[in-house]
Amino acid sequence: MCTAVSWKSDCHYFGRNLDLEYSYREAVTVTPGNYPIPFRMLPPMDSHYALIGIATVEQNYPLYYDAVNEKGLCMAGLNFPGLAHYNDPVTGADNVASFELIPFTLGRCATVDQAEALLQKINITNTPFSDTFTPTPLHWIVADQSRCIAVEFMKDGLHIHDNPVGVMTNNPPFDYHKTNIKNYMGLSVGGVQNKLC
Repeated sequence: MCTAVSWKSDCHYFGRNLDLEYSYREAVTVTPGNYPIPFRMLPPMDSHYALIGIATVEQNYPLYYDAVNEKGLCMAGLNFPGLAHYNDPVTGADNVASFELIPFTLGRCATVDQAEALLQKINITNTPFSDTFTPTPLHWIVADQSRCIAVEFMKDGLHIHDNPVGVMTNNPPFDYHKTNIKNYMGLSVGGVQNKLC
């Protein structure tokens, strides 16, 4: 199961594991700030924040699994099958294909607050990248040094949750995980004290 973590101590750390049984030739990928990023239904971004992350590059386009931009804003997509819902394109809306969401967000935003405001204005679409790369059902974690959120596009609309623990994994929805984590509140990195003697 894939898990992403945002951790702040003296610095901000962000990482994730990628539990796949197969490879799509993913690799560390850099998108410089002056590299034009095309979008299917929006004008290209010719100038944006630089990105580095793990991506599969197809047709010279980075299909990011996760990335961080030059301002320290981080984002990762995690498996969300059966629950993710992407829409058909809507005339007059900012239509963003699900595979475009990471570069669209990290290219424009320096903070989680900016990302949250941007995500509330878009229509995420079910547009496939190609016949080989159909839309992957995902939900996302977005984090910077001061804040972390979970982002889920579902049938009943967009859900953005504050994520005070800075951890996110695959299915089920974030609300379930937030409740379930209470089962582990007694765990500690320290040794267990014997209370029977």
